[in-house]
Amino acid sequence: MRFTESSEQAAIRTEARAWLEANFAAWKKERGIEGDPPADLDTARSWHKRLHEGTWAAPAWPAEYGGRGFGPVESVVWAQEKARVGASLPFNVPGFGMAGPTIIAHGTDDQKERFLPSLLSGEHIWCQLFSEPGAGSDLASLSTRAIQDGDDWVVTGQKVWSSGAADADWGILLARYDFEAPKHKGLIYLLVDMHSDGVDVRPLKQMDGGAHFSEVFLTNVRVSADNVLGSPGEGWDVAMTTLMNERMSLGTATGGYAFPFEHLVKIGQTEHPHGIPPVLRQRLVQVFIANRLLELLNARILSKLNRGQIPDAEGSVLKLVLAKLVSDSAEVGVHLIGPRGGVIEEGGVQHAFLGSRAFHIGGGTDEIQRNVIAERVLGLPREARPDKDRPFRETVAGK
Repeated sequence: MRFTESSEQAAIRTEARAWLEANFAAWKKERGIEGDPPADLDTARSWHKRLHEGTWAAPAWPAEYGGRGFGPVESVVWAQEKARVGASLPFNVPGFGMAGPTIIAHGTDDQKERFLPSLLSGEHIWCQLFSEPGAGSDLASLSTRAIQDGDDWVVTGQKVWSSGAADADWGILLARYDFEAPKHKGLIYLLVDMHSDGVDVRPLKQMDGGAHFSEVFLTNVRVSADNVLGSPGEGWDVAMTTLMNERMSLGTATGGYAFPFEHLVKIGQTEHPHGIPPVLRQRLVQVFIANRLLELLNARILSKLNRGQIPDAEGSVLKLVLAKLVSDSAEVGVHLIGPRGGVIEEGGVQHAFLGSRAFHIGGGTDEIQRNVIAERVLGLPREARPDKDRPFRETVAGK
C-alpha cells in the first residue's frame, strides 16, 4: 500500500519542516539542552509555548479557535515532521487530543470562549475522568453519581488511571445522573475544576518508578450547570466524540511509542562488539519487520482517509500491532544489555520495558481490539449484551 501526498499536503510538510528546523534547535540552545530534551512538564510546556507562538500548538483545531484546520492526513504529516527532528514532546495530551476537540464539537460559544484559549496557550492542563475500578473496557457501567442541586451538579465517585491528573487544572468527567435509564442513556458529561473542594488526586506508583496515572476521589464536588457539555442524557454521545479523537491522536503519533530500532542496533553493537548473538539478531529482524508492517498499515489508513473514507477495524489492528511492537522492541533491548537489564535507567530501555506493559491496556485492551476485529472483519457473532436496554439499577454494575 503506497500513500501519495497531494500537493497541498506536500506544501504543509515543506512548511512544517522549515519551521521546525528553524525553531527546534534554537529552542534547545536557549534551554541549554544537548541531545534529546528531558521528559518533564516544564520542558514540554516551554516547547509548547514556542509552538503556540508559531501557530503550531493545535494544528488540527479549526482556524477560528487558533488551529490550522488540519484533517487526519495533514495531522500525520505534522507528527512525522516533529518525530523526524525529535520534537515530539508530549504535552497535555488529554487536553489537545480529547478535551479540546470535544468542546469544539459540543460546547456552547461561552464554553469555547472560557476554556479553549487557556488550553491552547498551555496555561491549563486537562485530564480524563472516565475509567473507574468497576468500569474500564465496559465504560457505560460507570457508577460515579451526579445529582442536580439548584444551578449545580454534585458529583461523588471514584475514577482511576487518569493520565496527568496530578498536574491537571481541569478534567472531562463522565457521570451517571439517572439510574433508572439504560446504562448508555443516563449519563452526563461535565467539565470539572480539579482544584474544587472534594477533589482528591492520589498518584499511582508504577513499576518503572513513575506516577503518570492517578486515582481521583470525588466527594460532593460541586460543578456549575454552565459546565455541562451537551445535555444531560447525551453524555455517552459526547464521550464517543472524546474517544474517537483519542484514537485519532494515537494514530497520528504511532512512531514515538516503540523504542527506536536504530537505538536498539547501537545498543547491540556497543554491548556485543564481537557480534550480536544469532538469537538476538533474529529478534532484531522481527522488530524491523514489525516497524515496516506498522508503516504499511499507517499508509493504508492514510490512503483511506485521503479518499474520504473512515477507517474501521484498521484502528484496532494498528493498536494490536503497535502494542506488540512496543513490548517486543523494549524486551529485545533488555536482552541486549544483559545483566544491566535489571537496573532502571531513566530514559533507558529498561524504563521502556517496564512501561510497555501498560500499552496493552490503555486506549482499549488487546482483548477489546480482538473482539472488534472478530466482529467487523471476520463477521463473527457479536458478544451478547443482555443488560444494554435494562435500567442501570437492575444491572450487576448498578446493584
